[in-house]
Amino acid sequence: MTTDQQPAPLTKAQRKQLIVKEINIHTRATFEHLAVIINVSEDTIRRDINELEKENLVIRVKGGAMASAYHHTSDQKAYSQDDKITIAQKLLPLLKKDMLLLLGGGTTIREFIKLIPGNLRITILTASVLSAVELLDKPNIRTIMLGGQISTYSQMCFSGDVFNQLSHLKTDLCILGTNALDIEGGFSDSDWDTVQVKKAMLASSDKVAIVSISEKLNSTMKIKIANLSEVDYIVTELPSDAPLLDPYKRSNPNLTFL
Repeated sequence: MTTDQQPAPLTKAQRKQLIVKEINIHTRATFEHLAVIINVSEDTIRRDINELEKENLVIRVKGGAMASAYHHTSDQKAYSQDDKITIAQKLLPLLKKDMLLLLGGGTTIREFIKLIPGNLRITILTASVLSAVELLDKPNIRTIMLGGQISTYSQMCFSGDVFNQLSHLKTDLCILGTNALDIEGGFSDSDWDTVQVKKAMLASSDKVAIVSISEKLNSTMKIKIANLSEVDYIVTELPSDAPLLDPYKRSNPNLTFL
C-alpha cells in the first residue's frame, strides 16, 4: 500500500531565493501573489521581504516589493540585462523620423532609451518618471511628461490629468513592458492604477509593441490589461522562430514577433 507524500516545505533560504527570483523576473510582486505561489501566509512573506530589503536584495513598496535594480538610485545590473539589451536592439527599426512615440517604463524600456540615436528627430511622451529621467540624456529628443500623482508601485503618473491627456492623443507607436504575458491571459499586472494607465496608452496609439523577457511568457497576474489580439508586436530576446513562441503565433496570426 502506498500513500501520497506531500512535498517538504521550503526552507527559509529556499523561500527567500524564490521570492527574489519572482520579483526580479516580474520587476514587482505583491504579498498576495508571492504567498500563493510559495504556499505560505502573507505574514511570512512580509517577514521575508523585510529581511531581503535589509540585505539590499529587494525594495519594499506598498503591498509588495520591487527589484532593487528598478529603483532610481540603484547602480545594480538589471535582471537578465543582456536579454533586455537584445530586446532594445530589436525595437530600434520601429523608430521613424518625426514619429510620435508613447513609452511605458521598466528596465527593458530604459535599455531601449539608451540605444535611441541622439540625432533622431522624434517626440516621446511618457507617464513613467524613470523613463523621463533616462530621456534627459537625449537632448535632441523632444520629451513630454504626462504628469500627475505618481504610483509608488510602478513609478508612473496615474491621476485624472494623465487620462485626460491620453484621451486627446493618437501616437504612432506605444512601447510597453509587461509583468506577465500569456496566450489566454493576454498581458497583465497586479496593480489597478498601473493597469488603467496602460489601457489608456493602448487606446491612444495606432500600433502597440509589448516587450518581455521569455521568462515572463506563460504567466498571468490578477488584472488583464489587454488581449494579445490588441497588440501588433511582441518583442523578446528569443529568435522570432523559437519553438516557445509557436503557440502564440498559432493563436494570434496577426502578431509580429521580433
